[in-house]
Amino acid sequence: MESVARGGTRWKRFAVVMVPSVAATAAIGVALSQGALAASFNVSGQQFKVTAKKLEGQGFVQYGALDNTAKGKKPVAVVGLETAQITELCQSVVVPVPVFGDVSMNLTAGGGDTKVDAKKLYIDADDLSANATFTNIDIGVSIDSTTKGPGPAKPGKDGQGAYAPGSFAQQAEKVEFTDVKQRAWATTAGTFKLPGLSMQVKKGKHECY
Repeated sequence: MESVARGGTRWKRFAVVMVPSVAATAAIGVALSQGALAASFNVSGQQFKVTAKKLEGQGFVQYGALDNTAKGKKPVAVVGLETAQITELCQSVVVPVPVFGDVSMNLTAGGGDTKVDAKKLYIDADDLSANATFTNIDIGVSIDSTTKGPGPAKPGKDGQGAYAPGSFAQQAEKVEFTDVKQRAWATTAGTFKLPGLSMQVKKGKHECY
């Protein structure tokens, strides 16, 4: 069974959010033997934007949680994927620098015939716009009873990434998102392969969208 949602949907909290942050994951640069921990580190308090032409994921789970950031606790939608393939990925972050002004860092990967490949991927975000197709989706399952994805990530120190046991979750065997725009707080992955990775740093605001 497939479920399709199209265009223009923006969920401010506890949404289905699918696309990873290249910068956050590349900076972590670690393959965890037990899989990733969603926001197990203290989040900076600065969000980043991500776009992708297409994301295909296998083994999907989504639930609500809280991230500890430099600006306080933030409600997020945590998405876990066993594996994911991403086409034309762009990630941008704008850093305000005193006196100098805004500085943008933009990363791109997975263009042409290549795709970004991720395993044990967790994303913490609060805003998404995309066209979505789910295969064999279950909506309203207890987070502790999910079986189709990697399951909920273990909360980190000080309750980072904490969720309420038995709370609402969604799961699906497969997902496909196209024309994705996302705002996120953090991303972790067991492994993250970024073919054709390119980074640019520029003065001013130069975001992916």
